[in-house]
Amino acid sequence: MSDDSPPASTWRPLCHAIDVEVGVPVRVDREGLPALAVFHLEDGSFHVTSDVCTHGEASLSDGFVVGDEIECPWHSGRFCIRDGKATAAPAFEPIKVYPTRVVDGRVCIEVEPQASA
Repeated sequence: MSDDSPPASTWRPLCHAIDVEVGVPVRVDREGLPALAVFHLEDGSFHVTSDVCTHGEASLSDGFVVGDEIECPWHSGRFCIRDGKATAAPAFEPIKVYPTRVVDGRVCIEVEPQASA
C-alpha cells in the first residue's frame, strides 16, 4: 500500500524574534529561499514576506512600516504585511506572504519540502 499524499511542510527558522524590533523590517537571506523581509508589528505578531517590491524591485526591508503596511523606499508603493496585497500605487501586484510562527524564540516560515530525484 502506497501513500500518495503530499509530503508534510516544514517550519524553517529565519532569525531570533528578539532581533526584530517592532516596526523595523529585517532582511533575511537563506540558501534555497528568495530574499525575505521579517516584520514585528505593534500587536506583537510576526510576519514574513518577499523582500522585493513588485513594482521597482527595491528591498522592502529598507522601507517604512506604517501600521500593518510596508512602504517601498523607491516609489512609495505600499503593501499589506499581513496578506501581501498592494494598497497604494504605483504598486499593483501583491508580494508573497509566508505562513509564519515563532518556535523556541525564532521566527520560522512554513516551506514545502524539496522533491527528491
